[in-house]
Amino acid sequence: MGNRVTCTIGNGAGFLGDNLDAPRRLVETARLDYLTLEYLAELTLSILARLKEKDPAAGYAADFIDVLESLGPALAAQPRLKIVTNAGGMNPASCARAAAAVLEAAGLGQEPIGVVTGDELTAQLGALEALGCRFDNLETAAALSTLGREVVSANAYLGARPIAEALARGARIVITGRVADASLTVGPAAHEFGWSWDDWNRLAGASVAGHLIECGAQATGGLYRHWQTIDLANVGYPIVEIAADGSSVLTKPAGSGGRVSRATVAEQLVYEIGDPAHYLTPDVDVDFTSVELEEIAADRVAVRGALGQPATDTYKVSLAYRAGYTAAGELLVYGRDCVPKARAAAEMIFARLQHSGVRLEETHVECLGAGEAVPGIGRPPADLREVMLRIAVRDPRRDAVERFSKEFAPLITGGPPGIAGYANGRATVRPVFAYWPTLVPKQLVSTKVEVRPTHEWK
Repeated sequence: MGNRVTCTIGNGAGFLGDNLDAPRRLVETARLDYLTLEYLAELTLSILARLKEKDPAAGYAADFIDVLESLGPALAAQPRLKIVTNAGGMNPASCARAAAAVLEAAGLGQEPIGVVTGDELTAQLGALEALGCRFDNLETAAALSTLGREVVSANAYLGARPIAEALARGARIVITGRVADASLTVGPAAHEFGWSWDDWNRLAGASVAGHLIECGAQATGGLYRHWQTIDLANVGYPIVEIAADGSSVLTKPAGSGGRVSRATVAEQLVYEIGDPAHYLTPDVDVDFTSVELEEIAADRVAVRGALGQPATDTYKVSLAYRAGYTAAGELLVYGRDCVPKARAAAEMIFARLQHSGVRLEETHVECLGAGEAVPGIGRPPADLREVMLRIAVRDPRRDAVERFSKEFAPLITGGPPGIAGYANGRATVRPVFAYWPTLVPKQLVSTKVEVRPTHEWK
């Protein structure tokens, strides 16, 4: 397009489970060109992989469908408003079908939906390994061939380019699988301003803007160190006004709670960036050390100065594999001797398991309330009279973990006095999907963009 002065993008979700009303409130109280909704993290992908395993039609962020239903009136009243989301998770096409049903019910059956796929590599791992891709673990350097476990999902972090392509082909709603968080913002900006994909400084500026809003209200006062001084009950979600040169202004809806200041923005700026001189995205290598923040008005912070270098020739891959089974149980333990009593109760559980021939591969015991959530930081009060005993285990054998889950109840009458909380029932046994971070050459990944009217997705 290339003739825009600014592109206004708001983010209404920072993770799967974020405030369901935030997207609607954002579009009702601020005029946006784009609403982004960011749902995915490594843990989320594992959860969605498990859901798809149970139901081949599942595996996407179902919250998005509820959110989209609430956005129907705004989409009808604001024809310029577009939505970009990675809600597709492990199943973008199924997500598009569910979204299409909602849009058609809202009288928006002609609106084009774009779907970006190509991030899912699970079925291709063998072929890619045959081409020489080792999928070395980024933390241990071990090759995937040494893992010896079943891989359940492998998703490359795609970039902004297929999102921009979907928008160029007329999509009003773009649904992706795993893309880098900041790319949800870079795609619309690159499309609106007509940037080339080697315009590194502009791409870097948009990546910084995307990074600032990707966690939702975390940029507008969430987790702020002076949180007592602001209204978080009515916190406003973030908006970036991106200029053609890649600079931006971060703000929030007028009258909403929270705060946009140099301090709140700076706290988000340094969140999860690794090397600040080389923040690696699929789109660009960003230098955060050159970024300048300036408060230019109440709840308005200018962000400028980002520098970019060519992106790497690889995509990061989030790979999950089966790592056995887990369960965790809790009991409230009361009394002046609550801490030693809780520890004794845990030892009773493990002793009884050993008597029945069960020794678990991994166990973890903590007395919450006694300073163990952050070991070494604080001490329990002298008059401490209650703690929450929490025991978590993991083992390759499901039956061993199930037996563990059955050892809490016997403490009701066969343990020390002052135990409660057993009315919640037995701990749930569930499979463990462990994380294997790795890389794949970009040239080996093929992305696909489909754009169809809503009624054709049903």
